[in-house]
This record gives sequence, structure tokens and C-alpha cells, in this order.
Amino acid sequence: GVLGSGDFARSLAVRLVCSGFKVVVGSRNPKRKASLFPAAAEVTFQAEAVKKADVIFVAIFREHYSTLCDLADVLVGKILVDVSNNTEVNHHKESNAEYLASLFPACAVVKGFNVVSAWTLQSGARDGNKQVLICSNNQEAKRTVAEIAQVMGFTPVDMGCLSSACEIENIPLRLLPAWKIPIFLALGLFLCFFTYNLIRQVIHPYIREQKNKLYKIPIEVVNTTLPCVSYVMLSLVYLPGVLAACSQLYYGTKYRRFPDWLDQWLQHRKQIGLLSFFCAALHAVYSLCLPMRRSHRYLLIETAVKQAVEKKMTIWVEEEVWRMEIYISVGIIALGLLSLLAITSLPSIANSLNWREFSFIQ
Repeated sequence: GVLGSGDFARSLAVRLVCSGFKVVVGSRNPKRKASLFPAAAEVTFQAEAVKKADVIFVAIFREHYSTLCDLADVLVGKILVDVSNNTEVNHHKESNAEYLASLFPACAVVKGFNVVSAWTLQSGARDGNKQVLICSNNQEAKRTVAEIAQVMGFTPVDMGCLSSACEIENIPLRLLPAWKIPIFLALGLFLCFFTYNLIRQVIHPYIREQKNKLYKIPIEVVNTTLPCVSYVMLSLVYLPGVLAACSQLYYGTKYRRFPDWLDQWLQHRKQIGLLSFFCAALHAVYSLCLPMRRSHRYLLIETAVKQAVEKKMTIWVEEEVWRMEIYISVGIIALGLLSLLAITSLPSIANSLNWREFSFIQ
């Protein structure tokens, strides 16, 4: 059973029908909403839907939970699956699922499917997150919902008792929780190197020689900054492992807990590495764009004019040519290796490698 007629309720009904379940939808306006649901799903009033279903997905807002109190007698012994989310983190003192359980103590309330989007439900688990986080105080009800999730193509993850519902409900509201520290670190490094390169390439020539080189800021200064950030970030990926090893050697045991700062550092290595690859990839694109700039064309013409005035037939410098060829070649190889590291850091790829294969790539 599905109580509600919103986007999530419709997507849930579609996925359940496609997975072979018999679905009945409870709505306050069944005639008006029937056309929105698949033909195989029965759309009726909430009271009728509750009578015909053993497992009921409550796809309505928390504010409307109290409207179901009239159905309390019919809901006795049913499994209620709370799929709701809040608009902000810890919006209420108790989770939505715990509030639902307090309203219907004779029901087995299960928290689940709130971390799955309506789009994922419609397209199937192949185009979205496959994990469905589930928690409940009733083990049998939790097992039943987990089996339904598996049939729908998802991977159920047992998160324990219903007290975990608050944490599960906060997950969709958090913005890149594992990326905040690495992103601020990358931005800090970028600002430091950008300021240094700005002073060195733009401000210093202007003060010393009165040369206006502000045109270098959008491309050249940024392009000089990106590889600096990239290789510092890459070194920060491997440095904590060395510090951890030194700590274990110093204390003579691997069972002593690392300091909090080192523990946090170790946990953010994957994100720091991916940001390093991002900066390196941007550097490659910026470098390819260098000859396309209008300023570069003007400098080429100016060099050609000077060469013609001085009647020079060639300005070929063997050493500079070889240096640039080797520099670009090594840069391409380095970016390729860094790409390999970045790809194998993605969870979907890393999970397909055993420990020896991952260590070999590292």
C-alpha cells in the first residue's frame, strides 16, 4: 500500500508494480489522482487502501500524519514504512519515524527509502544510489522491508533501531559532508599560490618596469597556480600515511589510536586526491588554450617583426625545443597516471579490485 499521491508516491508505485508487487494507493481524491498512477495500481480512498495492504508506505508530510489517526484501528499490526524527509537538519526533536511510531504504537514502523530519489525509483537502481538505509525496532518488519527493497533492485542496509532514523533523515540534507575540509584546503592553497604568482608575474613587473601585464591574470596566472595546488594536494594524500607509520613505529604498536587531526586527515585522503586530479586536469586544459590567446598571437607577430628587422633567418634554440618537448611529454604521462589513480579511487571501481590490485596501482 502507498498512502499519498505526490511525486515520490507515484514513483514508488511505478517501481513496485514493475517489480511484480500488487499495489493499492490511498488518496483523498482517488478519481482525480487515478490517471497519475500506472493502470496496474488500484487507486482508492485511504481507508480502503489500508484494509487491503499489509505493508504500507507512508508518503505524506509529517504535518499530515495526524490525519491518519482515524485509521488507527485498521492499522493495527500493519507495517508502516516512513519515507519522509525534513526541510532542514534536526528540524524536530524527534525523527519523523519516531513521531509516526508514537502516533501508532500498535504498528511496526520502519524507516526506509528516504535516501532514494523519485527519479531513481522510476529509472531503477541502475541510474542511482542502490543503497536503501533501513532501521526499525521490529526485526521481522525490518526484514520484510529489506526483502521488498531487494526485489526492487536495491541493496538494503540495516542501520539498527528506530533511534537511527534521525541520522538517516539528515543524510539527504547534508551538502558534501566528506568534501568540505578538502575543498577549503584546495581553495586556501589556490589563494596562496595565486597571490604569489600574481605578485611575481603582474605586480612586480608593473612596479619595476611599468609594464602592464594584467592580461595574464585570467589564463597564465591561474594556469601557473593550478599545478602547484595539484602536486601539493597529491603530496597531502600520501603524507598522512607516512606520519601514521612513523607513529606506529614510535609507539611500537599498530593498535594505538591516532590523534584526531591525523585520523581526520587519513579519512579525507580520497577526496584530496580527486581534487588534485581535478586541478591537474584543469591545468592541462588551460595549457592547451595558451596558444589560442590573442596576446600570444601578438607576441608571435612582434617576434617575427623583430626577426625580420634584424634579418635573422632562424631563432631555433635546440636546448629550449628539447626541454619543452620533454616537459610536455612527461606532463601527459603524469596526468595519465594521476587519472588512473583517480579512477581507481571511485567507489564503484575500487570495490571491484582486491587489495593486491589496488596496492599495485598505488
